Amino acid sequence: MAKQIYIGGTFYPEADAKISVFDHGLLYGDGVFEGLRIYSGKVFRLGEHVQRLFESAKAIWLEIGMTHDEMAEAINTTVAKNGLSDGYVRAIVTRGAGSLGLDPRRCSNPQVIIIADTITLYPQEYYTNGLEIVTVSVIRNHPAALSPRVKSLNYLNNILAKIEGIQAGCIEALMLNHKGEVAECTGDNIFVVKDGKLITPPLDAGILAGVTREAVMDLAQELAIPCVEQVMTKHDVYICDECFLTGSAAEVIPVVKLDSRVLGDGKPGPITKRLTSAFHEMVRS
Repeated sequence: MAKQIYIGGTFYPEADAKISVFDHGLLYGDGVFEGLRIYSGKVFRLGEHVQRLFESAKAIWLEIGMTHDEMAEAINTTVAKNGLSDGYVRAIVTRGAGSLGLDPRRCSNPQVIIIADTITLYPQEYYTNGLEIVTVSVIRNHPAALSPRVKSLNYLNNILAKIEGIQAGCIEALMLNHKGEVAECTGDNIFVVKDGKLITPPLDAGILAGVTREAVMDLAQELAIPCVEQVMTKHDVYICDECFLTGSAAEVIPVVKLDSRVLGDGKPGPITKRLTSAFHEMVRS
């Protein structure tokens, strides 16, 4: 069955799903998006994702033209149209077509695009054995330039970091902020475990407020695993007992090496495994 793509209230076969070449989402990366997971036919934490999408849009002075409920309904309908039990949804809002030039007032008709498909971000072996990652020189955008809380269509910052990681032989890379503190990876949030305590960088370290990140913090509380948000340096990662990443596409994936340094005993740790198991139970409940 051909994929059905939602654009502005209408479904189109994949080959016919088109927007204007003058759309400022294409020309300037002017727009926002969300990546959501589907488990057993249900979109995971749909309300939180829709809320973040609207907040990102508001922050860049972009009027979506739909209510939260209408967006949620459009996402659910797209999932149903594509017959997906498990998969991934990309919800996109662009500024719309306009003239050449940056002025957003010259754009009309913001485009809401929803794509539902399957996804495999990392091979299963990495979930079993853990990832090796590397710290890259590309830093997160300065928060005074672009708030990291905005999930914008312009991901060039992350892509450049990803390229540097790939060139170093790693499929994921750790990014620091402008202060040299640990921020996040190119597509995932980061956690470490030290002396039984779960630690993750705070939002003001220049990170995205990840929905899966929040879910894992909720699980830690349920499992009585101490969890704190605090400033982290590379040193804190180097000396940790365990490390893992979280993201809608990645879910929960262990990290066993950073910058050629073995983390912990070089294997996915017990707290990582507990949280991974609890996360899988959560998304299927």
